[in-house]
Amino acid sequence: MIKDNGVIVDLRVYKKNERLFIKGFIMGISSLGVGSGILTQSLLDKLRTADEASQVKPTDLNIVSVKDKQASYSLLDATMTNLTDSITAMKTQSLFDERKATVTGTSVSVIASANSDKQSFTLNVTQLATKQIEESGSFAVATDKIASAAGSVDLAINGKNFTVNYDATTTIDDFKKAINTAAGTDVNATIVQVATGDFRLFATSANTGTTQDITITDTTGNLLDTRLTTGLTAIQTGVDANFDFNGQAITRTSNNVTDLITGYDITLNELGSSTVKVEQNKDSILAKVDSFISKYNDAVKELNKYTKVSSDSTTRGIFSTDSSIKALRTTVNNLVKNVGGGVGSLLDYGFDVTQDGTMSVDKTVLNTKLDANPTNFKSFFTGGDYTDAAGTVTTLKGAFVEMSTSVEAYTAFNGMLDQFNTSLSDNLKSLEDRRVKAVERLDSKYSIMKKQFAAYDAVINRLNSTSSLLTQLTNSKSGQ
Repeated sequence: MIKDNGVIVDLRVYKKNERLFIKGFIMGISSLGVGSGILTQSLLDKLRTADEASQVKPTDLNIVSVKDKQASYSLLDATMTNLTDSITAMKTQSLFDERKATVTGTSVSVIASANSDKQSFTLNVTQLATKQIEESGSFAVATDKIASAAGSVDLAINGKNFTVNYDATTTIDDFKKAINTAAGTDVNATIVQVATGDFRLFATSANTGTTQDITITDTTGNLLDTRLTTGLTAIQTGVDANFDFNGQAITRTSNNVTDLITGYDITLNELGSSTVKVEQNKDSILAKVDSFISKYNDAVKELNKYTKVSSDSTTRGIFSTDSSIKALRTTVNNLVKNVGGGVGSLLDYGFDVTQDGTMSVDKTVLNTKLDANPTNFKSFFTGGDYTDAAGTVTTLKGAFVEMSTSVEAYTAFNGMLDQFNTSLSDNLKSLEDRRVKAVERLDSKYSIMKKQFAAYDAVINRLNSTSSLLTQLTNSKSGQ
C-alpha cells in the first residue's frame, strides 16, 4: 500500500506456477482527464451544484421571499397611506364648516366661505357698475407726433394725479405706453384702428363706479392740439352698481361685492332677480365619506389577502406569520366598533361592516343625522361637545380622531410599519451577506479541489506508466 500526493495506490506482487505477477490499482478517485478519465471538470461542476443546492439555494429562496415581502409591503404601505389621508380628511373640523351657495337665476354668483351664515335671500340687480372709457380724437397713423416740444400732461382719476411726460418725438403710440407706465394701476390705455387712416387712443379706468372719471390736462402747453385733452369723448361713463337685497336698495362701486355679508363673495353678472340659499356643504362631506369607505375597503381587502392562513401555499398570505401585519389587520377591522366616545357608534350614522370586513353607508340615515343636529354630528365625527336628548353634555375626541390615533400607531414615521420594513431590509442584508460568504467558501473549496484533482491526475499518469513497466517486466520474467 503506497500513498502518493494523497492518492492511495495498492500494489501486490505474487508468484504463480513459478512466475512473478504484480497487480496494481488505485484506491479512490483521481484524474482531470489524462489519467483515469474520471476526475473531470464536469465532475467538479456536479459536485459544486450539489453543494450550492444545500448551502446557497436555501439562502437564495429566503432572499426571494424577503424581496417578495418588500414588494407586497410597498403596496400595503401605499394603501394604508391612502386610508390615513382619508381619515385625516374626515377628522378635519373645517370640513363641517364648509358652505355651499345655491343660486336660482343668472343675475348673480355667490361663494360662501367656511362658517359664514346659513340663510336664504333674494338679490335683484337693477344697474351694473361700469368703467369710464374715454376716446381721443382721430390720428392718421399710430406713429403721428403729438407735441412740438418737451412737456407733460396731468392725468386725473378718482382723486389721483399722474404726470405723463412727452417730447417732440413722442408719437401717439409712445404716449399710450407712457400713460400705462405712469398710471397703469388705475388707467389702461390702448390704440385702436377704428377705420383706415383713423387711429384713436382709448383710456379705460381699471375700476368701476362714478368716481372713475378721467381727465387729461396739458400742463406745459406743447401738445400739437387738444385731441388728447379736451378732445376726449366719454363713450362709457363709470356708474355704481345698484341692487336690492331682500328688497333693501344697495349701492356699490363694483360688481364684485364682498362687504355685504361677512364671508360672502357676490358677483353681479346681469340685470335681474336671483334667489340664493347658503347651507352646510353636505356634498363635500358625503364625498369625503365615500373616499374614506373606498380607502378603508381597499385596506381591508389587502390585509385579508396578505394575512390569509392556508395549508395551500398558492393561497396563503405572504404575511400570514408576521405578527405586526396581523395586528394591523385586527386594528383596522375593529375601527368601526371601537370609536364613538360612549355616546353612540358609527352604526348609528348608517355605517355598516359586512362579514368579510368591508364597509358601506346608508346615506339616507347619514343625511338624517346631519340635518337633525349638525353640531352633534360634527362633534361625534371630529370632536367637541355632544349634547344628548336629556341635555347631558359629553366632550368627545371624535370618532375619526380616535381612528387616526389607532392607525397612525402603524403608519406614522418610525411607527410599526416603518419598523417592520426596517426589519425586512435588515434581514435581506443579512441573507445577502450570508450568500456572499457561502459562495466565497465554495469558490475557495473548489479552487483547492481543482488543484488536487490535477495533482491526482499526474500521479495516476505516473502510476499508469509504472504499471505498464512492471507488466512488461513481469511478462519478460514469465517468458524465461
